[in-house]
Amino acid sequence: MKHRRMSRKRVAMAGSAVLALVAAGVTFQTANASEDVPRFTARTLDTHSAGSLAATLDKALGDDTTGAYYDAGSRNLVVNVVDEAAAEQVRQAGGKARLVEHTLAQLTDARQTLAGKAAVPGTSWAVDPVSNKVVVTADRTVDGADWDKLSKVVEGLGSTAELKKTAGEFKPLIAGGDAIWGGGGRCSLGFNVVKGGEPYFLTAGHCTESITSWSDSQGGSEIGANEGSSFPDNDYGLVKYTSDVAHPSEVDLYDGSTQAITRAGEATVGMSVTRSGSTTQVHDGEVTALDATVNYGNGDIVNGLIQTTVCAEPGDSGGSLFSGDTAIGLTSGGSGDCSSGGETFFQPVPEALAAFGAEIG
Repeated sequence: MKHRRMSRKRVAMAGSAVLALVAAGVTFQTANASEDVPRFTARTLDTHSAGSLAATLDKALGDDTTGAYYDAGSRNLVVNVVDEAAAEQVRQAGGKARLVEHTLAQLTDARQTLAGKAAVPGTSWAVDPVSNKVVVTADRTVDGADWDKLSKVVEGLGSTAELKKTAGEFKPLIAGGDAIWGGGGRCSLGFNVVKGGEPYFLTAGHCTESITSWSDSQGGSEIGANEGSSFPDNDYGLVKYTSDVAHPSEVDLYDGSTQAITRAGEATVGMSVTRSGSTTQVHDGEVTALDATVNYGNGDIVNGLIQTTVCAEPGDSGGSLFSGDTAIGLTSGGSGDCSSGGETFFQPVPEALAAFGAEIG
């Protein structure tokens, strides 16, 4: 079965944004009587609390914000806004407001222009909240006429976009957490989940598009069969366990220990994350962008991905991206390797769970 991507349009919140924030449980700080110091102090947050605040403010502010990111040094959530009224709402909610040049409409227009005029294989683009630009990345395969075409489109977007080059090649990382095998290919198990009281696991959609039956060893007996798959546009697949094999809600750390997974959560730019996969095992990195679009070539364009600095290699596809006990993403693809680095992209877990009606368990 196929699943369509859920709409990623911002939700306009009816009524007062401030009242909505109160309803969402955000505590306002009392204004300081002195005019010589700020009326509100940015709250000290961990990455998960920052992510929750970012989601609340994103809904409340709508088009008046152009993204947010977590400042690990100060442990504050920095929210980009385009006017002082929106900045005041951010401060009241405990965030750090940052007035920026480019509006959400301008950045959205830039993304739409890229999708319409620069659909070149080997490219990706995402809004970078730190630079307040759409950052376009071209891999090593983009050259000649394609490079000229891409450069011209990006140049025409002016200060709203920036073009970068990466030494690697964007590709889904199938060589095909723990290795899963099928049909001569290998991927990685993402997260064990529950649907209707029955055990399943999530992995990458480009894995379940090409492989339908899975084993936990090369040439071994079946442990699971596909229940659902979506690729391209999305990159998630659901596999139902067909054998009585253990399926704990945890991630293999490849050092004899595991990380328990108790929930799923959204990524935040600046969040520190860890990836586990069957080829390169465990590596750390940072979220650099959300809602990224990647063109893997052959018509395989995936939207809404998490962009990170975590390395990955073929066979790591479908593997777990997590932060502490929170499931964040499923490994999709990227450029580079774990020697030279590069960008890696992940399918958000909450979206996959919602599409399949499953939950972490």
